[in-house]
Amino acid sequence: MLCQRAGAPPVTTAGDARPRYLGGVPKPLDLPFDPIARAAETWEGRFGDSTAMAAVTAIMRVQQILLAELDGLLRPYGLNFARYEALVLLSFSRDGALPMRVIGQRLMVHPTSVTNTIDRLEEQQLVLRRPNPRDGRGTLAEITQAGREVMQRATTDLMSAEFGMGGYKPGELKELSALLRGLRVSAGDFRTD
Repeated sequence: MLCQRAGAPPVTTAGDARPRYLGGVPKPLDLPFDPIARAAETWEGRFGDSTAMAAVTAIMRVQQILLAELDGLLRPYGLNFARYEALVLLSFSRDGALPMRVIGQRLMVHPTSVTNTIDRLEEQQLVLRRPNPRDGRGTLAEITQAGREVMQRATTDLMSAEFGMGGYKPGELKELSALLRGLRVSAGDFRTD
């Protein structure tokens, strides 16, 4: 289990009494208090209700932890999570190729980020660019056989690590996804009609 659920004991290794996290996460902060709870208390005294502030701060911290853990698992493959997501997306497409614009939309990232991600994957020979035969101007990014193989091996490792969410039961993960979905809907990520 890589990501520690609140109240769950950190990972320790034989001969190492200090807890640590596996993957690419730096050593735990090991503070004698919960800094988010402390900030919430201070917030209450100065500004009022701290519920939303504490929730968003916890989400941002969890994002840092998960990205570090997932990037640590992907590092042996020369990937980070953004490049891994691009490979998965391309592997899901019918022909293994998508226009750069579509990659950005599906991954919900800026076009510059897509370009940088595909540049790196192309340097690693995991993706190649080719002209889009439908419009003659656009570019398709296409996953190579090497890209499919790396993506499959990396997926096996991520699934074994439960994507860093091993401290949660399946029902809790569904509940968490449902709670976060509401924020995504209100932000306009997708239509629900």
